[in-house]
Amino acid sequence: MFARAAVRTRPIAANARRWASTEAKASSSNWGLYAGAAGVVGLGAYLYLDRSGAKPATKTELKSPLDPNGFVEFPLKRIEPYNHNTAKYVYALPEGTAAQLPVASCVYLKSTGDNAPKDAKGNPVARPYTPISAPDLPGEFVFLIKKYDTGAMTPWIANMKEGDKIAVKGPLPKWPYKINEFDDVGMIAGGSGITPMYQILKYAVEDPSNKTRFKLIFANVSEKDILLKEEFDELKKKYPNTFDVVYTLDQPSKGWKGPTGYVNADLVKKTFAPSNLGEKVKIFVCGPPGQMNSICGPKASIKDQGELKGVLKELGYTENQARCLCCFALWAELNF
Repeated sequence: MFARAAVRTRPIAANARRWASTEAKASSSNWGLYAGAAGVVGLGAYLYLDRSGAKPATKTELKSPLDPNGFVEFPLKRIEPYNHNTAKYVYALPEGTAAQLPVASCVYLKSTGDNAPKDAKGNPVARPYTPISAPDLPGEFVFLIKKYDTGAMTPWIANMKEGDKIAVKGPLPKWPYKINEFDDVGMIAGGSGITPMYQILKYAVEDPSNKTRFKLIFANVSEKDILLKEEFDELKKKYPNTFDVVYTLDQPSKGWKGPTGYVNADLVKKTFAPSNLGEKVKIFVCGPPGQMNSICGPKASIKDQGELKGVLKELGYTENQARCLCCFALWAELNF
């Protein structure tokens, strides 16, 4: 099992803000970017330290029932419909436990039972997902999952009934986020690739010691496709000095006043801190493959970002400043 540290209770405290929101328009279309679901996996250590990076676990911390080396089954507790193609799936954890996932990390969900979909090798399908519930939430963890009719996993999940079980393996650590490691963090997300950004943001901006300024560019097809919008708008309202969000749409309504089209260099330049700030700035990206290719290029491996391409390279960012949180090309590196 992996070592963990206590997650402090996060008081709601407003901060003052330095950044102002910016908007830019692009004529290109985003439609091709949203054909696939965005999963996440990446670099990190199994050691889970607290936000200062030094505090060990306390005796009162709830234990995690998860196993990074094998799958454990948990029953579906309830389904909460979210929009036309997305729902919250709440899975029950044993009494007296919590997921205790490091930030940032995800888990693998694997289909179970006689009707489980199979991959090309005849094995039950498994995919990485990032929960949206707090790591220390006792007794359950929550996933926001979009159904793709042509997908291998999401139609099966959408047909689950209360009491049906799903197998979970994890955590699968990504970037080991530390409070105040950077002055400015930019985030670019597309569709369901928003979940790792939400995990980091909730962890960071609600910490009373946080001074890092976060800017999120969130691209979607239409307004009805924007996931967690109420949550992001509330975070912006509560923490105006350290968080801002810009929504861009491919098919906006007639009265839409925000950016439209691709996440392009102009929008990124007007929204994020410049690349010449060096190690003080970090850019996280997660979305469908088309978007990733356009923004930063594919990730080389779990441990290596690889050659930076696309919009971020055009704007002068380096491999050390950018981090892709997607895993489309990485599943072959992981052993079950």
